[in-house]
Formats: sequence, structure tokens, C-alpha cells
Amino acid sequence: MVRMACKFHAVMRSSPFSSSTWRLLRDAAMALACAALVPAAVAEKADRYEKLRVEADRQGKIDLANNLVVFDGNVVVTKGTMLIQAARVELRETPGGYHMAVAYGANGKTASFRQKRDGVDETIEGEAERLEYDGRTETVRFVNRASVRRLRGAAVADEITGNLVSYDSLGEVFSVSGGNPTAADQNGGRVRAVLTPRGAAAAPEESPESPQRPAPQLKLSPDLGERR
Repeated sequence: MVRMACKFHAVMRSSPFSSSTWRLLRDAAMALACAALVPAAVAEKADRYEKLRVEADRQGKIDLANNLVVFDGNVVVTKGTMLIQAARVELRETPGGYHMAVAYGANGKTASFRQKRDGVDETIEGEAERLEYDGRTETVRFVNRASVRRLRGAAVADEITGNLVSYDSLGEVFSVSGGNPTAADQNGGRVRAVLTPRGAAAAPEESPESPQRPAPQLKLSPDLGERR
């Protein structure tokens, strides 16, 4: 968010107005002067300033030595439109006041993530065996059996799968990398992406008054090579 300091000096002279009326006029003038300085396009991630809330079936365990709180049993973490669901969540707070969370699936299941994009009818959702959320950088790492999708309305537009997918919600950038092929990895250690063009017939009608923001970028890890 762009913050601009507004300085407005009012000079008191003899006036036919009462002191209270003069103060109202002065405050109104200050408000108008400040409003004129604010850029027309001021955008900020609304979720960034929302409170982080946690619900779970069991009571949280507090580790004072490590500044750690552990929640178990059908854990739900929300922060504005962001939603994380997992079997277990470990939550820390940094000295700067930001929250760091690690969410785990249980019994072979995955933890899930969902968040709406600003300014468009699109949602980012995904799942992995482990989710790592960094409140300072507003990033989420999907680790092991990772699958992340971008939805336009209710329709899947893009889908990315790999061993590790990282989503930067502020920069709106995806990073994906593969892993060593294992029996449990149905993709054989490869990364896969299915991308739908904006002009596809399935895309919803767009209002001319609400220009669409570009889709999140996709970056492949530089160590990815063709696996044979």
C-alpha cells in the first residue's frame, strides 16, 4: 500500500465563522487535500492484514522454549480468504510478529490450501503431504505429492504437479521442481503443468469495467532436466 504523508497548514485570520465551524471547514479542506494526493490505483492484498485464526478438535500444546504451538485433529487455519485444512499444524510467531505454520496430512492423506486472488474471480487451491506457510513473505510451499490449481470461477484453468510447488501470493509466481522417482510418486519424479489460454471457450465473460489481472507466472527449477 502506498502511504503518503499529507501536510496541510491552515492560517487563522479574522473570520465571520465561529471557532467550531472554522475547525470543521479546516478539517474538510485537509481531507480533500490528502485525498488529492492519493494515487488512483492503490492495491494491497487484503488477506495480508487479516488475523490468523486456528480451530482444532484437540487443545493446542504450547512449547514455550521453542515458541511453538501445536494443534492436532481436523485443524482449520484461516486468514481472510486463505484456508488451510490439515491433521496437524505447528505454528510459530517470529520476533517481527509474523506467523509461520507447517501443516501435515495424516495416514497417507494430504493437507489442503485455498485462497482467492485479488480483483478477479479466480482461486488458487492445492494439496500436498506438507504445507509450509510464511506470513512475512506470503508464500506457501507444497511439499511431496504436490498439486496446485488455478480456478476461474469453478472451472480448473491451470494445474501444476510435482515434488515441490511454491506459490508467492504477493508476486503471484509459481515455482515447481521435481524429485527422485519413487514407487509412491506416480509422476516418476517429473513435473507437469496443464495451462489453459485466457481466450478458451470455457473462460467466463469479462466485464470491460473490471480489467483482468494476468495469471500467476510459472517458473521451473533450473536443476530440472529431462528424466529418462
